[in-house]
Amino acid sequence: MSEKQRTIQKSTSLKGTGLHTGAEVTLTLNPAPVNSGFSFKRTDLENTPVIRALADNVVFTERGTVLEENKARVSTIEHCLAALRGMGVDNCLIEIDGPEAPILDGSAHFFVQAIKEVGISEQDAEREYFIVKEKMIVEDPETGSSIVAIPDDGQNYQTMISFNNSMLLSNQYANMERMEQFEKEISNCRTFVFLHELEPLLNNNLIKGGDLDNAIIIIDKEVPQEELDRLAALFNKPSVEVKPIGILNNLELHHSNEPARHKLLDVIGDLTLAGMPIKGRIIADKPGHKINAEFAKAVRKEIKRRQLKADAPEYDPNAEPVFDINEIKKLLPHRPPFLLVDKIIDLKDKTIIGVKNVTMNEPFFVGHFPEEPVMPGVLQVEAMAQIGGILVLSQVDDPKKYSTYFLKIDNIKFRKKVVPGDTIVFKLEMMTDIRRGIANMKGTAFVGDAIVAEGEFMAQIVKNK
Repeated sequence: MSEKQRTIQKSTSLKGTGLHTGAEVTLTLNPAPVNSGFSFKRTDLENTPVIRALADNVVFTERGTVLEENKARVSTIEHCLAALRGMGVDNCLIEIDGPEAPILDGSAHFFVQAIKEVGISEQDAEREYFIVKEKMIVEDPETGSSIVAIPDDGQNYQTMISFNNSMLLSNQYANMERMEQFEKEISNCRTFVFLHELEPLLNNNLIKGGDLDNAIIIIDKEVPQEELDRLAALFNKPSVEVKPIGILNNLELHHSNEPARHKLLDVIGDLTLAGMPIKGRIIADKPGHKINAEFAKAVRKEIKRRQLKADAPEYDPNAEPVFDINEIKKLLPHRPPFLLVDKIIDLKDKTIIGVKNVTMNEPFFVGHFPEEPVMPGVLQVEAMAQIGGILVLSQVDDPKKYSTYFLKIDNIKFRKKVVPGDTIVFKLEMMTDIRRGIANMKGTAFVGDAIVAEGEFMAQIVKNK
C-alpha cells in the first residue's frame, strides 16, 4: 500500500546551546515541498546558504555529524534529523542562526515535542523508500564497528555497544521493531560520555557547551574527589560529589539500556542522510557517527546505481494476480495466438505490471529461427502495447465500453534476445496525464534483472460503437 510524503503543518522554533561550539542558537523547523527532503539554512551567514542533509556532504564525524555545502557548515544535526525521521516527516527546511544545532537535553525529545505541537500534514506525492534487497555490510576494522542491513518488510533497527574496559558499561543491546516506537522508546534517550574522555575532548576544542543537563556522564573507574574538583574547575562548573563509580550528574536513567538506545537514535539520525527512509533490518555493532555516515554513503551509492539501471519489478508467481487470463480477455479484444499477456500482477494510477511466459509451444517459433528460437521483437512491443491498453482502460469508469488504439511508437530498443523458458515482466508507466483521450506511456520489458526491450507509446481511448 502506498504512503504519502509528509511535512509539518507550520513553523516551530527551539533555542539552546550547541554542545561543541557553546554557541547560543535558534533552530526553526519549517514546512517544505514534496521531494525536497531535509536541508539546513544558515540564516546568520551572507546569502543564507542551504546545506542539504545528504551523506555526500558529511565532512566530520568526531562526536557528532558535520555537514558542509555552499561554503557553509552545520554540525550535531543527528538528533534533529532522528526526530523528523522518527515522527514520519519527509520534507523539512531547518533554519538555524548558528553553526550547530542546539543540544537541548542531549536527546531528540524536545524536537519530537515541537513537531507534535505544530502537527504533520500529508502531501500530494508518494513516499519513496530505499528497499534493502540483499545483504549490505559496511565495516571499520580500526574500531571494530559494523552496520549490516538485511531485507525486511519494516523499518527495524538494532544496536549493540561494548566497552570492554568499563566496569559500569560493558555490553548493551537495543532494538526498535517499528518506526512508530521511536517517540516512546527512543526519542528521550540522552547522549553519554565517560568522565575520562572529558578533558581530551575539551582540549580538542569540543564540548564547549557540555553541561550536566545535556549528557549522561559515566564514571566507570574510581575517581578521587580531588580529580572531580579539578575537572569542575577546568569546565568552569560547580563541583559535585558522587559515588566512586556511577553517573556523575546523579541522573535517573530513562531506561536501563539508555546508552544503547541513544546509539540507536544516532543511527536513525545519521542514516537519514541516505536521502530516503530505509525499509529493512539495520544491525549496528559498536556504531558511531563515522560508520553511520559510511553506511549512509553506501546506501546513496546504491540508490544512484539503481537510478541508472531500472529496477526489475518484483514477481512472486505464488501471489494472486490483479487480473488472470480470463479477466484479461474481458478487457482486451485480442485472442490466442495474438493475446500476448498471461496476467497482470500490479496496477496503480500511473503504472501497470504484466507477465508473459514464453514457451516452445508459441506458434511463431515454427518459422522464426526454428533452429535457434528467438521471440520476435515486434511481438514484445505488441505485448507491451496490450498491457499499456489495460492501464489506459483502467482510467475510465466502464472499461468494457472502450478500446485502446496505438497512434505512435518511439525510441524502441531491443537489448537482449528472449528465448523459450523466459518469463517477461513488463512495466508500463504513464508519462503524462491523459488529455483528450490521448495517453503517453513508457514501457520496459525485463527477463530477470535484465532489460530486454523498451519504448514509448502514444495511445487513444475510443468508445465502442
